Amino acid sequence: MNTDSKNIAKIEAFLFQHGKPVEIKKISNTLNLEKEKCLELIKKYQEDLEKNEERGLTIIEKNNKFQLTTKPELGEIIEKITKEEFTEELSSASLETLAIIAYLEPIRKTTIDFIRGVNSSYILRNLILRGLISKEKDGHTYNYQITFDCLKHLGIKSTKELPEFEKYKNILEEYNTDNI
Repeated sequence: MNTDSKNIAKIEAFLFQHGKPVEIKKISNTLNLEKEKCLELIKKYQEDLEKNEERGLTIIEKNNKFQLTTKPELGEIIEKITKEEFTEELSSASLETLAIIAYLEPIRKTTIDFIRGVNSSYILRNLILRGLISKEKDGHTYNYQITFDCLKHLGIKSTKELPEFEKYKNILEEYNTDNI
């Protein structure tokens, strides 16, 4: 594998892991690439994705931010998957994420990811779409918290009514990177 191929693989992994638009400056700094070289490789990767009909991904760009996403022509299948998810019960990963947010709100995504040990972007998005959590801008970052609808759904008036609230809040606080 040549250097460009290795760097394209790194770009792919980086964009996949983030799951949201990322500025070129952050990509190039993180991967230790010159900005121009990084842009060149992103464009090359984007062209490869577009011309390969066997791939379901593409890269979109807006205001010098890039995001790895599904191809627009596959929107119908993505819509179907999304509808199915909302009619199903919450997964154990969704419940885990919801519990972390409920016990530590407001909480940043980085802390949720740290506690869970995996990227939670997809789950957070689904919980937002279901109306169970909300995302509030706080300076340069976002904080997540449960919604009033979630409280109503759980049949409680406050998160303090959650089972053994203080005990679990204290346990989770040990892993709360927001306090570092």
